[in-house]
Amino acid sequence: MLKNLNPLLTPELLYVLRAMGHGDELVLADCNFPSDSIAAQTTYGSLIRLDGNTISEAADAILSVFPLDSFVEFPVLYMQVVGKPDEVLEVHNDFKKSVDNFSDRDWPISSIERHAFYERAKQAYAVVSTSERRPYGCFILVKGVIGPDGNVM
Repeated sequence: MLKNLNPLLTPELLYVLRAMGHGDELVLADCNFPSDSIAAQTTYGSLIRLDGNTISEAADAILSVFPLDSFVEFPVLYMQVVGKPDEVLEVHNDFKKSVDNFSDRDWPISSIERHAFYERAKQAYAVVSTSERRPYGCFILVKGVIGPDGNVM
């Protein structure tokens, strides 16, 4: 164990989060997402599993160390509900709460159509799967920059 680190941050996950650079994208996925097949096509090339944890628990752990990108319009994207692109689900609101809890600002969040989400996920740096059972609990985080003062730019 390490001090002041969420215990969900496994050695593999910490390695990936540290290896990612500005603009790289991380997918956090629910249990129904095709995580293994998508992860095989990412930069990292294999799936990172956080079995037994919800998307909110995984988000809290990751966002405790992960800077979001202030240079893009939407540093957080979630998968749209099929046929209802404007619908915001409880899982989306819970994720936004995690973002807000670990941020120094109000980060904009948007949605992306389901099949477009799959295609974008293939271009991500890595995929992290959870045991989240609520549908559409899939998110993309864009990594930002830490400035010389140690704060997110």
